[in-house]
Amino acid sequence: MLSDGCYDVPPNKLAVIVTHLEMHARPEAKQVTLPQGITFRQVTPSLEWYRDIFNRVGTLDWLWYGRLKLSDADLQTILDDPAITFFTLSKDGVDEALLELDFRTAQECELAYFGLTSKLIGSGAGRYLMTEAITRAWDADIRRFHVHTCTSDSPQALEFYRRSGFTAYKRAVEIDDDPRISGVTPKTAAPTIPII
Repeated sequence: MLSDGCYDVPPNKLAVIVTHLEMHARPEAKQVTLPQGITFRQVTPSLEWYRDIFNRVGTLDWLWYGRLKLSDADLQTILDDPAITFFTLSKDGVDEALLELDFRTAQECELAYFGLTSKLIGSGAGRYLMTEAITRAWDADIRRFHVHTCTSDSPQALEFYRRSGFTAYKRAVEIDDDPRISGVTPKTAAPTIPII
């Protein structure tokens, strides 16, 4: 157990606070309409599609990188798993969101990835996408829907999840190689997080 205090993070490492959230019952349904000019659809993702949307939604601004560390074969295994479903929102014929629901654990669903590109942020599309996530998760007759977010994600994410009906239940500190130094992401990714 760590004692109170401040701890140095080694050079070339990144430390983030991870907050885990969950819900154990379907929240009250909210009527949310899809903003005009935006469409919602389920996707059977290719490697190219997934890597592109993952980068545009989460890597360049917020430093998502977990899936970028996977080999093509390992990522393809996830994309082909029938217990994982993928959805997107499109605007002007371009996919601009990622919703990934993981049902691999019995009676549970993990909101594995959820996010919008900057083209949709603030449009109301995120609320619509979350409504779809909640509906599809609970329609699968689960007992628990869970998600985690961290301090290298959008600063709006945690409160958005809480407003959506998730309750925080655990916090952890995660230390990993800084993906910008190891070459997993571009050095220009997440410019608000300094490289040390």
